[in-house]
Amino acid sequence: MSADSSPDPSQPESKQINLQQVAGQFMAGLQRHFDMLAFNIASGDAVTETAYDQQCALPRIMPVAPAHQNFEQMQAYARDLLVRQVVGDSLNLAVTAMNHAHFFLALIQSSGAGRHPTAEQQKLAQNAQKDFVPFQLDKKFNVLEKKFGIICELEDSVTSLGFMLQALLQHKGQVQAVHANDSGELVLELKALKISHREKGDQPPKGRLADIQKVFREGEYIHLSSAELQLVFVMIAAFADALFKSVVQYARTNRDGS
Repeated sequence: MSADSSPDPSQPESKQINLQQVAGQFMAGLQRHFDMLAFNIASGDAVTETAYDQQCALPRIMPVAPAHQNFEQMQAYARDLLVRQVVGDSLNLAVTAMNHAHFFLALIQSSGAGRHPTAEQQKLAQNAQKDFVPFQLDKKFNVLEKKFGIICELEDSVTSLGFMLQALLQHKGQVQAVHANDSGELVLELKALKISHREKGDQPPKGRLADIQKVFREGEYIHLSSAELQLVFVMIAAFADALFKSVVQYARTNRDGS
């Protein structure tokens, strides 16, 4: 079974299943998240106190005027919301990628890596998927590893996003002992583009993804710069890309071994 799999057309319940298409749609959606974040950051940086005050006064009425917050208060509040949104959206995207990957893995397994899964084989994969989707994050990783031998790159960073979201939603962003490792740290590994020096004449410099770490100690508050927020989505892209490639490799291995 390859990345492009066609179920048996003679089966009435079968449908075309295409990992490349699913992965492409996922990555396009991820890019929209990145673009929207860039737009929000740029908008927030460009807004002025005068513009904010004028907009607030435009309707000439407020729901609860005594509770109205000034420009500086709203800047801080908007930033906190943005961090929570990025962390939450990124975690959801990682889970979605894992769910997509699991369905294809289950289908490959049920069909014996055949190129034309039957409706019955699809049903087996769908039943496995129904069990997988509600699993907590750590159990999803365990299933992918134990059942399919898939070790997810950046698993620790995705897990860290889960801890960060807990801290943001339940502890006002303060890292607790339960979120930290044995060294008392919550570590988020991000991916950034590193440009190498030109080696010859007019050849353009080459870029590669490099690891950078954002470390929060127990008791510290989670803070991410604008660039770091954007790199969270880059990290998710690297996570999903590696995961989808693992599915393709799993299909090839099972097909060659069958």
